Amino acid sequence: MRVLAISGSLRDDSNNTALLRALREEAPEGVDVDIWQGLKVIPPYDQDDVVVPGPEAVEAFRELVRESDAVFFATPEYNSSVPGALKNALDWASRPLATNSFRNKPVAVIGSSAGAFGGVWAAAELRKILGAMGSRVTEAELAVGHAAEKFDDEGRLADEDVREGLRDALQTVIAAALDRAAAA
Repeated sequence: MRVLAISGSLRDDSNNTALLRALREEAPEGVDVDIWQGLKVIPPYDQDDVVVPGPEAVEAFRELVRESDAVFFATPEYNSSVPGALKNALDWASRPLATNSFRNKPVAVIGSSAGAFGGVWAAAELRKILGAMGSRVTEAELAVGHAAEKFDDEGRLADEDVREGLRDALQTVIAAALDRAAAA
């Protein structure tokens, strides 16, 4: 099984990307967690440019989503919402709506922030966006507040409660992907 992991942050030292690295460590046998870091190369969305095929980076992103059994997001919260680069990539991926690569794709959304609330507003917004795109948004939830405190000096997740939350969220999206495959 292949789970595509997407961080909403562009920062090299992003806590959300670090959470996805920890997620990969927690993946059970037979589950590959592929961390995608291509947000920077997705061009600004412009409906005038929505042609088939689309820009090369957009087509590569769409294909990664199609090839994956599920998608796992970790998002920061910028101004109480989803980071612009992530929203931009999803705007591209959502076209055409009826046949987009996220349609019926099981997704999980978690978030982290420097503040106490762990990006809950951004995660809720992202779930809404993904639902509007036709994704199968799972009940997986994890809000990591004061995220920098959860990692050691080498950037490894040091908080066992967060690790357990990652495992639970991953199991939820894996179960949804297996249910989808069984129904096909």
